[in-house]
Amino acid sequence: MSQTDDLLSKVSALAKRRGFIYPSSEIYGGLANTYDYGPYGAQLKENLRNLWWKNFIQSREDIYGIDSSIIINPKVWAASGHTENFADIMVEDKVNHRRYRADHIIEDFYARKGKNIKVDGKTSEELSEIIEKENIKSPDGNELTPPKAFNQLFKTEVGIIEGDQNEVYLRGEIAQGLFINFKNILDSVHPKLPFGIGQTGKVFRNEITKGQFTFRTLEFDLMEFEYFFDPEKQNWEELFEYWKSEIIGFALSLGISKSKLRWRPHEDFELAHYSKRTEDLEYEFPWGFKEMFACAYRTDFDLSNHEKNSRKDLKYSREDGTKITPHVIEPTFGLSRLVTILLMDAYNEDKINDRQRTVLKLDPKIAPVKAAIFPLQKDQKLQKVARGIYESLRDEMRIEYDESGSIGKRYRRQDEIGTKNCITVDFDSLKDQCVTIRDRDTLEQKRIKIDEIASEIN
Repeated sequence: MSQTDDLLSKVSALAKRRGFIYPSSEIYGGLANTYDYGPYGAQLKENLRNLWWKNFIQSREDIYGIDSSIIINPKVWAASGHTENFADIMVEDKVNHRRYRADHIIEDFYARKGKNIKVDGKTSEELSEIIEKENIKSPDGNELTPPKAFNQLFKTEVGIIEGDQNEVYLRGEIAQGLFINFKNILDSVHPKLPFGIGQTGKVFRNEITKGQFTFRTLEFDLMEFEYFFDPEKQNWEELFEYWKSEIIGFALSLGISKSKLRWRPHEDFELAHYSKRTEDLEYEFPWGFKEMFACAYRTDFDLSNHEKNSRKDLKYSREDGTKITPHVIEPTFGLSRLVTILLMDAYNEDKINDRQRTVLKLDPKIAPVKAAIFPLQKDQKLQKVARGIYESLRDEMRIEYDESGSIGKRYRRQDEIGTKNCITVDFDSLKDQCVTIRDRDTLEQKRIKIDEIASEIN
């Protein structure tokens, strides 16, 4: 087993064992590339979402949060160019009929030769030429079909009468819900440029994936905002660099090592149809650097197209009465992928007294459990004190009470969940009103007063 597969298998096993992430509909055999978030995964995701919202929406005067619909008028996707351009290019193994993204097959081929060559964004014809020239086969060594494009938007229908239903799409990005509400924000909140509109939520993409756990799935959560500005009054390149610094600053605040991050500009052939410039903030996975967050300069592409197709005025009125179509910088944060990254980044193995320990060294502010309270034994007096501490803190933070098994086993459980502090009530606690607090990373134990617990772990 390779180092890549080894880490991935360990993290996915831990995620299932400890209630972070489960394969979806597993009792029916599952469905490829679909996952459910368990109690700790859901809490971790919610902590990240709340932190992002506080950082970019709540604490700023210039960005407004909304929550737009998943299903919207299909004319939106036509106007934005997604029904025509939101596509990946696929090849198929001629023997076993397994399907792959053509760019992934080619990039993996070059990676095995030690070359970092990107082909995302090239046409079917260009990819076909590369496959033929390099004699590239499927992972099973079989011939591949010619590359062909397939749209990533998920189709569904609305209407209750069979045969009289309208075709719609599940959203493939959350950006369009922001753009189509631009006029509503202008009319209701009356913001001054520059300002942003942001939201978080699920998106759906009919993608061919590599099966690398939750790295790429059919549905996932994004956190994103569109930052509108006057291109005649602000330099877009300076604004772009500002948002790049804010994006990487957020990543670093989560405890991710700067040495594992890099910015990668998109080459011209990679750029999306709406973008003049895009840079990905990439994280170094065991299988190479891959996108984590992104920053894109969408110019006035979206507002201009929606104005043209909807025939509604989507211009901004300056104080002097002149009207402009604002330009847009778009910072994007992949929430589901961020959970995967943090689990992999935090995963550690060490030895304590010749026994191996698995520990998630998550930053305490995002860990699903802030602290765990243990009575040393199942003694009523100890349980009463421990329960009292638990009840006094549970409204302030996510905290757990655990009296099952030995202290050592309870420590191991919380280490694997990523809990920074474990607090033990022992018989001395009944006399001195103190408890023992144990640190996840240093294993240091110290005595503190019960009334000091909240300030200590915060």
